[in-house]
Amino acid sequence: MKRLIVISLVLIVFGSVVLAQGQQIPNNLVTGTMNPEQNQQAQGTGQAQQVQTEQQTQNQGEEGQLMITQQQQVTAGKINEVKQKIQQKQQEMNQEMQPMGKTEQKVYQNQNQVRLAVHSLLEMKDVIGGIGPQVSQIAQEFNNSVQATIKAEEKIQIRNRVVRFFAGGDKESAELMEQEVNRNRERIQQLDQLREQCDCDEQIKAMFQEQTQNMEQEQNRLQQLAQNEKQYKWLFGRFLNWMGRLF
Repeated sequence: MKRLIVISLVLIVFGSVVLAQGQQIPNNLVTGTMNPEQNQQAQGTGQAQQVQTEQQTQNQGEEGQLMITQQQQVTAGKINEVKQKIQQKQQEMNQEMQPMGKTEQKVYQNQNQVRLAVHSLLEMKDVIGGIGPQVSQIAQEFNNSVQATIKAEEKIQIRNRVVRFFAGGDKESAELMEQEVNRNRERIQQLDQLREQCDCDEQIKAMFQEQTQNMEQEQNRLQQLAQNEKQYKWLFGRFLNWMGRLF
């Protein structure tokens, strides 16, 4: 009898504990469902989070586009500044030639194309990124070469026909000019390689290429001038041979 009473008491206590715990758990958690009010509240929170995410994405896109636009404006301003300086340099070189004699004017008029290209590359150092120092160094080397070829061409142009007939062409000046042309063509190749590596605006690359093409064109002219000058060395010798055959 006592056992039955004890067992009954245990069952009553256990049932009371289970009933109390069941009352503390919300019905929606027990059943795994939400009531309509809770469901509407959850949907509103999700929509708000989605709208906030979309707004953040849009703001980031607008900020990125604004940065790109500002960078483009800065680049365009630098390009215009370079162009203005190039035009100014060209005007200065034209003024330099005015007091010169005809022969000297002819020489400078020919070689000003390279002088202007050198000046352009030096001015572009701030818009061509990391290759700027290398380009500037090659441009300085080109500038020294121009001074040498100007002197050599002046000596060739000053040499009159009579001297050229009896003494031949100025071989020394012609060979010096050919040496400078060969070095300059190597420099042009280096500039072309640097231009390909340049992570810069396409308009800047086009300006860069235009200058190297001007340099290459002038080297072709100097090469032809040197070859023509060296051909004169046999004219008087041929004349003496012809006279010897007559007598």
